Amino acid sequence: MKTASSANSEPRFAFGKNWQDYSSLIDEGQIGESVHRLNQLVGGEFIQGKSFLDIGCGSGLHSLAALKLGASRVDAFDYDPLSVSTTLSVLSRFWEADNVRVTQGDILADPTRFPKCEVVYSWGVLHHTGNMRLAILNASRLVQPGGILVLALYGKTPYCGIWKRIKRWYCNAGSDSRQAAERWYARLFGWYLLLRGKRLKDHVANYRTKRGMDFHHDVRDWLGGYPYESISSTELCRILEPLGFECIKQNVKRRSGLFGSGCDEYVFRSR
Repeated sequence: MKTASSANSEPRFAFGKNWQDYSSLIDEGQIGESVHRLNQLVGGEFIQGKSFLDIGCGSGLHSLAALKLGASRVDAFDYDPLSVSTTLSVLSRFWEADNVRVTQGDILADPTRFPKCEVVYSWGVLHHTGNMRLAILNASRLVQPGGILVLALYGKTPYCGIWKRIKRWYCNAGSDSRQAAERWYARLFGWYLLLRGKRLKDHVANYRTKRGMDFHHDVRDWLGGYPYESISSTELCRILEPLGFECIKQNVKRRSGLFGSGCDEYVFRSR
């Protein structure tokens, strides 16, 4: 397993620290759920024997899932050096082959330094770069002819402007204020579930079925996920279709946005 790094000090939410903390919870059950979700979204036939690029690898869980689904090679990179080290740690625990490379890099920089792959994948990342449109364009340039581009991006809601201000506040707040915000978010969300005849306790217990994630780490990630942008399916297609991409699958949900935008999922094929 090879690794490289580069330095960049642009301030933003400490995604890497959150992923590093979460990584201690990863076990075979969460890996299995991540594999299932990736297979459900992309399809194993599109991954097996294919080169796979993971943009914004976070904890490394998605890269590991691609390897488990038979990717011939996985290249993964992340802006945050802690995410790079966490991905390396997770892969060293659960993967023995050397067909994976993890580097530090910025998708907003020159994309030619990253390898073109048959599957280019970025789940919940490009809307946190500070320039989502450029990030999408650069990601599309890394798809081999006939390959696929898999994206998960925050969908637009009436509350996106409010949440952008909340996230900016959270990133500038002290530790005590952040923890208080996390508690209040969970409490308000629990009341919201009660109004719908559900319980927060059950929601948290079943949260692993959501890509193998953890509720409390996702709350922190949502409140602090700044920079923050969102996009509609129409806007995304307007960016990618002129570049020769065809949307072959999308999971776009209608949501109020009161407790978060949530990610819409897309699979585009390069013509």
